[in-house]
Amino acid sequence: MSLPDWLPRSSSAIDPAPDLCPVCQGTGFEYDPVKRRSRRCVRCRGGSESLVERARIPARYRESSFDNFRVNPDDERQKSLVTAVLACRRYVKDYPVERGLGLLFLGPCGVGKTHLAVATANALMRLKRVPCLFYDFRDLLKAIQETYNPQTQMTELSVLRPVYDVDVLILDELGAGKATEWVRDTITHILNTRYNEQKTTIITSNYLDQPSDRYDETLEERIGVRLRSRLYEMCKTIQMFGEDYRQTYLNKRLLMQS
Repeated sequence: MSLPDWLPRSSSAIDPAPDLCPVCQGTGFEYDPVKRRSRRCVRCRGGSESLVERARIPARYRESSFDNFRVNPDDERQKSLVTAVLACRRYVKDYPVERGLGLLFLGPCGVGKTHLAVATANALMRLKRVPCLFYDFRDLLKAIQETYNPQTQMTELSVLRPVYDVDVLILDELGAGKATEWVRDTITHILNTRYNEQKTTIITSNYLDQPSDRYDETLEERIGVRLRSRLYEMCKTIQMFGEDYRQTYLNKRLLMQS
């Protein structure tokens, strides 16, 4: 198959090496058949910035990486955090280890679950050119609900299609908000669809499998027995424990101001 005239030609493009992008043949560009013009290839290393831009990662977490995750390896109280970082680095290095296998970060507020989830996604996009999509659990439900308004131009499928199809979905704060039957049915349908399609899902939740005290709900109580069982198959669980970083940071700032 010959290359289109608009693509720059080189010896590597004509006779591609095995490690070159199969879409753009190493040129960094692909053809957009709708607009009939070239665009940066989002499947190759040259298109990693486009992947990041499309991932919907909140500004606060956009620069999250393993290197800027604050953890003290000599502090025994942060042992689970050190283990979590090492597990994430290994996950990126070996990706995809098992098709569809994701990560489930469980731990209290402020220990860095979202940071590590996004750091993992950033590494996958930049190093392995894997398309990712970030959604806060509550924002995703709200986006779906807004499609029920006849005045909106969005359809439910237009919201859910990228959620179903993206290679890696980052679903932040699973179980947050009111656990109605509609919420449980909706998230179960989304995750079951991704499970059946062997799509990778990275999830964070403040709800643990074992309550920290008698007043706490478990993740199973928030999302239901069937979905929690499904997550055992879909994700490797990473437990994170430690001090609330936000509260610790606030206390230090107040101390400096006093």
